[in-house]
Amino acid sequence: MAAPALSTPFQPYVYQSPQAACIPFQIIGGEAQIVQIILKSQEKILAKPGSMCYMSGMIQMENILPPENAGINFWQIVFGRSPRTTVYTNVGTQDGYIGIAAPSLSRILPIDLATFGGEIICQRDAYLCSVNDVTVVPTIMRRARMGIFGGEGFLMHKLTGHGLAFIAVGGSIVQKNLVQGEVIIVEAGCVIAMTTSVDMQIRQLGGIRRTVFGVTGSHAAYLTGPGVVFIQTLPFHRLASKIARSVAAPTMRDNPRFLVHVAVSLLVVYVVILYLLILTEI
Repeated sequence: MAAPALSTPFQPYVYQSPQAACIPFQIIGGEAQIVQIILKSQEKILAKPGSMCYMSGMIQMENILPPENAGINFWQIVFGRSPRTTVYTNVGTQDGYIGIAAPSLSRILPIDLATFGGEIICQRDAYLCSVNDVTVVPTIMRRARMGIFGGEGFLMHKLTGHGLAFIAVGGSIVQKNLVQGEVIIVEAGCVIAMTTSVDMQIRQLGGIRRTVFGVTGSHAAYLTGPGVVFIQTLPFHRLASKIARSVAAPTMRDNPRFLVHVAVSLLVVYVVILYLLILTEI
């Protein structure tokens, strides 16, 4: 069985695959987690390029182009889909290990696809790595096209197979089990993953101007059951926009001296204009 979503850090787990293969893994850390996977001889994992943090000496790395990504188009690359993936194989005779780290302040959620009917949909940047039978393909949510304005809920990834996948979740993890016809409204960027049986519609909030000018939270996802939804409490775009506002464009609340600087600048301009007008009349 896979580890529960809110597992205690440093506690090891053993994944039992449908092919009777046992793969131990360990989720380490608190807010910026890393998953350490034990690989026996000739065992391998698939991982997102650039996600490896450390590995033992007998692990061999290879970048490949999976057959399912051969038809990837230009727009999918523009929206952040890399056509290549990285394969890590234990070529030694003894057990090896590899550490796959989350790209930001994220927790790592292990998902056993076999328990969700062999399919699950996740945000395009959420996938980290997988073991055994897992295929990652881009998918477009047909009823969520309005998300293109904010970059949320438009192009996502479908994970298929009966293996174990690991995804990165910003903040804390909330799991909602929806019954038939049950509706939940979630900020679009907070929907990190869901089963394919869930119907998702993206609706804009606050008018088109909030959407065009990139106001955070301008889209909401209306999710209708049945199915399972995984919610993240701190999407990366929300954290990044907060940092950008604090660094590049501080407000009065974030930096009280900003208003003072604006007032002094306006006063200097006013004095210069007044002085020029006086000189003109003289």
